[in-house]
Amino acid sequence: MSFNDIVGQDVALQMLQNGLRQDAVSHAYLFNGPTGCGQMKTALTFAKAIFCTESKDDACGHCLECRKVDHGNHSDLHLIVPDGASIKIDQIRGLQRVFSYRSESNNPKVYIIDQADTMTNQAANSLLKFLEEPPIPAVAILISSNVQAMLPTIQSRSQRVPFMPLNPSTMLQILINEGYPSPLVRCAVHLSSGLEGCRELLEQNWFAEIRNLVLQLGKESMSRGSTSLITAGTKLFKTGLSEHLELIFNLFHLWFKDMLHVQYGRHESIVFIDQLEFLSNNASLRSQSQWVSYMDLAAEGKKKLRYNVNGQLCLEQFLIGLGQ
Repeated sequence: MSFNDIVGQDVALQMLQNGLRQDAVSHAYLFNGPTGCGQMKTALTFAKAIFCTESKDDACGHCLECRKVDHGNHSDLHLIVPDGASIKIDQIRGLQRVFSYRSESNNPKVYIIDQADTMTNQAANSLLKFLEEPPIPAVAILISSNVQAMLPTIQSRSQRVPFMPLNPSTMLQILINEGYPSPLVRCAVHLSSGLEGCRELLEQNWFAEIRNLVLQLGKESMSRGSTSLITAGTKLFKTGLSEHLELIFNLFHLWFKDMLHVQYGRHESIVFIDQLEFLSNNASLRSQSQWVSYMDLAAEGKKKLRYNVNGQLCLEQFLIGLGQ
């Protein structure tokens, strides 16, 4: 893995490689952007490049240092992820203990903190002191999708590296070339901001089941005396699929948007392209304003979920709304 394998993050890569070329690697970086845009892959590649003995501004992937990172056993690289819902002070204290020992080489030690915005106040304050006064040369890489949730003092002491959502068409081509099924890929690229997030979705068996269920519910809701409530009860709430309700609302949003694409003649933008015949036959059965109102219903359903409204009630109210 080298920087050449990271797609669509040219600004971030230029910043990191310039630091390597100029021997001006910062003591702390804040990788900020939507989840799944390649932050962790970039962080690991950057760590490899810092350790690499063969290349100055990239990871060769062949030297002993690079191979140690690839195998997950480099003694100078440490990764912290949330313990449950948050990163706790004991994790930061453990990191500080490890960093009280010098590196085995001339390189600085590197630590990566994933979902750094989940740090408790105690953990964040402990890290702040560590950022300001590391006992040995160290490089911190903090990964966050919600930088505003982090202490301003941590933000100000880190060099911010922006990560951007990838263009869906770019991800679509890459993932189809990798062998993932096209109908699933077309949905996944609109549900995630990056290739990592898409692959994670596509590798879940339930993702195809959820998509098929949304198609069934979407079609049933078009007819009078809809059986969608019965379908939801038997195929969703009596199975483990009910934990993916937010994703279901997101897919419904794409389904209704496809109806608008058909009305506007924008077939190239259709996500459920394998359902083109049904979409074409049914898009005109509702006005444009009605399809938009259905999209609003889906957004309202997601909002209720976040306020901890009962999931079954949220979906049933949504499905009833489609029939009115």
